[in-house]
Amino acid sequence: MRWAERPVAIRDYMAVQGRIHNFGAGPAVLPLEVVEEVASALPNLNNSGFGLLEVSHRSGFFQDVIDSARDRIRRILTIPEDYHVLFLQGGASTQFYMTALNLLNKGDKADFLVTGGWSEKALKEALRIGDCVSAWDDSGNGFKSVPVGGGFEIREDAVYVHYTSNNTLFGTQYHKVPEAGGAHLVVDASSDICGVPLDVSAHDVIYAGAQKNLGPSGVTLVILSPWAVSRIGDDLPTMLDYRTHISKGSMFNTPNTFGIFVLDRVLSWIEMNGGLEGAIERNRQKASLLYDELDRTTFWAPHADSDSRSLMNVTWRLADESKESVFLEEAAEAGLGGLKGHRSVGGIRASLYNGCSIESVESLVSFMVSFESRHG
Repeated sequence: MRWAERPVAIRDYMAVQGRIHNFGAGPAVLPLEVVEEVASALPNLNNSGFGLLEVSHRSGFFQDVIDSARDRIRRILTIPEDYHVLFLQGGASTQFYMTALNLLNKGDKADFLVTGGWSEKALKEALRIGDCVSAWDDSGNGFKSVPVGGGFEIREDAVYVHYTSNNTLFGTQYHKVPEAGGAHLVVDASSDICGVPLDVSAHDVIYAGAQKNLGPSGVTLVILSPWAVSRIGDDLPTMLDYRTHISKGSMFNTPNTFGIFVLDRVLSWIEMNGGLEGAIERNRQKASLLYDELDRTTFWAPHADSDSRSLMNVTWRLADESKESVFLEEAAEAGLGGLKGHRSVGGIRASLYNGCSIESVESLVSFMVSFESRHG
C-alpha cells in the first residue's frame, strides 16, 4: 500500500509523531505525553541537577519518586491501608516461584487454574515448593476460554488458588473473580492491571510486570495482604523473602530507578485521564471496535470464546491462514506494528493496553476493512 493510499488517521499520526501504531504485547506502547516527559527528565530530574539515569536511589530526589508511585497506585486501585506495595525486579516469572516460596510451608497445598502458558509456568515453579495441582485446565480446548461460572473444584485444604487474570498468548480474560472455595487468592495481573476492574481486598497476593499497562520492562509490582506476610517462614533466601523488601521500602538493593520513575508518570497520566474508571471505559471501547469488525464477517476467525474474550489482547486468525503473512506485511507498510501472534501460537494479536489510543484501533479496523476488500 502506497503512502497516499493509507487512511488519513494513519498518515497524520506517522507524519506528526514519527511513530507507528504499536500493538505489541510488551514492552508495550506508552502514552506519548509520558514518553515526552521522560525524555525531558533524562538530563535533569525534577531540577535536581542529576540526570534521570544518574540519580542515586538513596537520594531524597528518588525517594520522592518512589513515594509518589506507591501513593498513586494505592489511590488508583483503592489498596487497603494494611496491604504492602512493593516494586521488585525479576518479572512475573520470578513471582511464579517467590509466591509459593513465601506462602507454602512443608506439605501445604495450592490449586491452579490453568488458562495458558503463563499459568502453566506458574504451576511448574510452585511444584518445587508444595503440593500443587491444576484444578482447571483448558489446554485440551486450545486455551479458548477461562472457567466461567465455576466448573472446577478446589481442594478443601488448599492454602490458596492461583490464576492469571488475562492470557496474553491466547486472548482470554476473567471478567469475574473466580470462586476460590474459601481459599486465599493469588493473581498474576501482569497484562490487565489498571486497565480493568480489580478488587484488591479479594486477593492476598497480586503481582504484575509493569511492561504492559504500567510502564517499561524491569519493574514488578507486588501487593501483599497482612495474611500473606504472616505466612512467610524462616530462613528464606534474602532476595526472595518479601519481608526483606517490605522492611527496606523496595530499596534493599538498587531498584530500577528509571522504571519506577516511568511507572509513576504513567500512573499520573491515568489519574489525569479519569483514573481507573476512565481507563476501563477506554479499553472497553477499543476492544468493542475491534471485536465488532472480527464478528462482522467470516473473513476473520477470532480465537477466544465470546464469554472469555480479553479486552487487552485480541487474537485471531484469517479464515484463509495463507494470507496472514500478507496481512502482517501490508499492516507494517501501513504503519501498524506489533500484530504478529506469539511465536508459540501464530496468527494475529492486537494488544490494546492503556497506552494504546482509540485512534490506533480505528486505524487498525480501517485497514482490516480495506484488506478484506482487496483480498476477500
